[in-house]
Amino acid sequence: MTFDQTLTFLHTSDLDATSRFYEEILELPLIRDQGICRIYKTSGNGYLGFCTHLDETPVSKNIILTLVTDNVDTWYETLLAKGVDITTPPIHNSKYQIYHFFFKDPNGYTLEIQRFDERLS
Repeated sequence: MTFDQTLTFLHTSDLDATSRFYEEILELPLIRDQGICRIYKTSGNGYLGFCTHLDETPVSKNIILTLVTDNVDTWYETLLAKGVDITTPPIHNSKYQIYHFFFKDPNGYTLEIQRFDERLS
């Protein structure tokens, strides 16, 4: 038995800057604007929401928002062209059998764009 959708909510203290990043830089569709929360579609049934009313938690290395795609290199070039600070180009990680790179959003959350060597499903 599985669920129909996934939705992760995270705190933001600057909803406007967060919205600009996710709508203009990552070009994610805004699915619902609830005033103090905005929900974005990340994949078929996956969603990401940012809310100003949630308690702020320290951004740590433990939170990684991973976006999986076959187009890692295209995303890398696109984000560079849009001025996103990416510390290293995409690399293959043989330990986890992925090809990926990292960057930060306006909240300081770490995002990863990756491709699995072997698809999950």
